[in-house]
Amino acid sequence: MNVQEVLRFADDMVFAKTGEHLEDLQKAILLGVWKGQRYSKIAEESHCTEGHVRNVASELWQLLSDVLGENVNKLNFRSALERSQFAYFSNYGKNSLQIGNVNVCDNSLQAPEIPKTRSPSTPTSDTSQPQTRLDLADAPHISLLCDSPDGDSFASRTSELATLEKSIVQEKCNLAAISGLSGIGKTALSLHLIQKIQHNFEYVIWRSLRHSPPLETTLKNLLEFLLNKPEIELPTSIPDRLSLLMEYLRKNRCLIILDDVQTILSSGQLAGNYRPECENYSILFRQIGETTHNSCLILNSWEPPREITALKGEKSPVRSLQLTGLGAAAAEIFRQKSLLNPETWENLINTYRGNPLWLKIVATTIQEIFRGRVAEFLKYDMLFLGEELAATLHPQINRLSELEKNLISRLSREANSVSIEQLLKDADLSPSELFNGLQSLGRRSLVEIEERENETLFSVCPVVRQYLISNSVCDSFNLNG
Repeated sequence: MNVQEVLRFADDMVFAKTGEHLEDLQKAILLGVWKGQRYSKIAEESHCTEGHVRNVASELWQLLSDVLGENVNKLNFRSALERSQFAYFSNYGKNSLQIGNVNVCDNSLQAPEIPKTRSPSTPTSDTSQPQTRLDLADAPHISLLCDSPDGDSFASRTSELATLEKSIVQEKCNLAAISGLSGIGKTALSLHLIQKIQHNFEYVIWRSLRHSPPLETTLKNLLEFLLNKPEIELPTSIPDRLSLLMEYLRKNRCLIILDDVQTILSSGQLAGNYRPECENYSILFRQIGETTHNSCLILNSWEPPREITALKGEKSPVRSLQLTGLGAAAAEIFRQKSLLNPETWENLINTYRGNPLWLKIVATTIQEIFRGRVAEFLKYDMLFLGEELAATLHPQINRLSELEKNLISRLSREANSVSIEQLLKDADLSPSELFNGLQSLGRRSLVEIEERENETLFSVCPVVRQYLISNSVCDSFNLNG
């Protein structure tokens, strides 16, 4: 949520409860607190006394506490509003609840009573827009995500959001993959995308594949929601269920997000290959990517399935987006952790490649051991991983094929980037093996590629390199421990 979304949402919630809109000073307080201003600064900009601002703020926090059903204060109002907004999406049931222009399925929440007449300052909802049925029961709570769209750290994702919105809404892309390392922000980006484009769809469905469900189960779950029918009324065979789903995707505008797609992909092979028991997912992805229909399927994964790499293209209905780090905007993570020495933050962000999860982990360490002093942490001139960060890398490194293990170990021994010519000379691989290995590592986001003087160079980012060295991977090639 950006500040304007916060003000609109807070005003709508207060109006729904009281029939009155927020006053100008109340809005100024929310805006000022959002910016991190003190009450004295808010009072100065509002041309009133600090005491008056404090009194109005106290009443405002109490009002929001009553409206949201939890204690709200200056420190937590931002997260409280975020929780309230996404509570509608994360508590799915069978009954229908109208919130703004969105028809949300929910049997546990009561819709607030909206007065029939609204003041001229707030526009009425556009009933001409199609209502959207949402099933986000499988989606994680936004506050649990490192790259959550609740602060300035998400600002650097504006271009990615714009790219996805253009591909899906304007260019009617049928199949899109968002890939990247664990913690890079794929899930948060998808949740934020839903907020922006959901009104373009009749149905929005989120499903996690974290437990590697068979295709027939995934098809059953999708069809039960779309058709509003129990399993007993659905076809029993996979081809019939798939045919029914495709028919529905042609007749209706549906947005389906499958999260944790890497769990149906195989370990020990090059990127994008399926586990034997999940091989038939390739039929689903190919049909959605190759046939004409009115819907879109988004896949969130550490690596794109092979259909994506085969079918994607600028003019193709299949697109791929590989997420990288947040860049300078990741400093918001340090601000939220109250770290000191902001002049040193850029060094830390570059070292950990702007990965929100990695930065959150190292920021917690700096806060706990050095009381937030980044400069003191950096004095030791070391790249600290810790058990938490290493645990996030282990399953991703453990998926590699023997060819990839060989290559990434070779790259990790080098302090500088290495050319293809040098790799061919040192790695004892044929050109075909080398190209396959580098391509697969690139799709897994485990190698960095740069161009220098008409030559392509490859390297491993410092965090991955440190993990490989610390775990003796470079010597043993044994990643199964």
